Amino acid sequence: MNNVRVRFAPSPTGYLHIGGLRTALYNYLFAKKNNGKFILRIEDTDQTRFVEGAIENLINSLNWAGIAYDEGVFIENGEIVEKGDYGPYIQSKRLEIYKKYVDELIEKGHAYYCFCTKERLDKVREEQKISGQIPRYDGFCRNIPLEEAKKRIENGEEYVVRLKLPHNRDIDFYDMVRGNITINTSDMDDQVLLKSDGYPTYHLAVVVDDHLMGITHIVRGEEWLPSTPKHVYLYEAYGWEKPTYVHLPTVLNKDRKKLSKRQGDVSVEDFRNKGYLPEALVNYLALVGWSPEDNEEIMSLEDMVEKFSFERVSKTGGIFDIDKLNWINGHYIRNSSTERIRELAIPYLIKENLIDDEFAHENIQWLDCLVETLKESISTISEIPQKAEFIFSEEIEIEEKLYNEFLNNENTKILMSAIIEEITNIDEFDLEEAKTFMKKIQQKTGIKGKNLFMPTRVALTGSEHGPELVNILYLLGKDKIIKRARKVIEKLS
Repeated sequence: MNNVRVRFAPSPTGYLHIGGLRTALYNYLFAKKNNGKFILRIEDTDQTRFVEGAIENLINSLNWAGIAYDEGVFIENGEIVEKGDYGPYIQSKRLEIYKKYVDELIEKGHAYYCFCTKERLDKVREEQKISGQIPRYDGFCRNIPLEEAKKRIENGEEYVVRLKLPHNRDIDFYDMVRGNITINTSDMDDQVLLKSDGYPTYHLAVVVDDHLMGITHIVRGEEWLPSTPKHVYLYEAYGWEKPTYVHLPTVLNKDRKKLSKRQGDVSVEDFRNKGYLPEALVNYLALVGWSPEDNEEIMSLEDMVEKFSFERVSKTGGIFDIDKLNWINGHYIRNSSTERIRELAIPYLIKENLIDDEFAHENIQWLDCLVETLKESISTISEIPQKAEFIFSEEIEIEEKLYNEFLNNENTKILMSAIIEEITNIDEFDLEEAKTFMKKIQQKTGIKGKNLFMPTRVALTGSEHGPELVNILYLLGKDKIIKRARKVIEKLS
């Protein structure tokens, strides 16, 4: 394909939604696959919904996820900057451009000034609903002569500009996911193109911007499908070539409803805070609504670029399955360096008051051992504090059932006394000492195998299963081992 240009054009109304990240990802994959360009544009024409800091958050989320774009809005030295030959890339800076194109439509007779008040529009809608019609604009101002309309504007009347759709005409377009689509204009509304505050609506701005920015493929969520015929008609009214459309299936929750804030995490920020790795989230999201031909599930961005095509995007909504995401994230955690997971884990451990900055700085080997010990059993970084709790706790509870099964016998006292005696004589109980420690206890007591390891594990951790005992000994350290062994002896007495 020659000169593919795609864009991701979010509104700065808060955080980047998981569905938005997937849209950005599919745009990125398609652009890379076709040696094209990927643009980030900010659609902020609805100023009532603008959230302070949202543009920065969007950019940071895309950067964190590793989805790089070529043109548009960037952050440099804490400032929002724009790069590329097709700017401005922020719609609120393009008002003069839209004004020019609105005037052109009016002159050509494809748009008209509308002076209806909100009260009148509400009343019309109400009456339409009562008589069982689809509520829409009734065309009241459609035939006001242009000269008369201009006089009314000069006299200070408030107005909007509406699209003048032809009556009863089929509008056709092709969608790369859904195939050919036809919608008749009698099922459509004379859309507002310019609001009374001088800002364009989405429908005008998106068409003008996509044309002027040379966008060849519009890849967006399926919620825009019903608006597409209006956009197609606008391209025609201007005499421009229309782009190719791709409408992506919605990301749904397990109940097959749209993922929404009410059910929990939906923003990229939420998942980042929960301790998901960017490459895991991106890998998983790619699979919500698309599958490669070889059905491979673990893929790097490079793999995805190579395998991606819109032909394999499904028409129905993709279910967001948190268990599958956790499985993929666990895979990436286990395959990451200990150093990386340690650095990511430290803030969670500090937040739960298990360690402080100074401890983190001075005990790198210890923290690496902690990560190595727990890495196999976690699916998010945020689980580390809870999984590590038995190491940090001053006291542990041993269930009666485990106590009776493993500790309530005459060998336990011999074993615990030997552990206390042996460890007391060691000055520096480091990882090397921990590796030979149980061997020494075996030689000292003659207890071996299961009878040696199981009671020791239960006494020191309160559990019969768990990670490598050598690591646990080192992580607990001298004082805690003595304290826990004594507690068992006390109970036996």
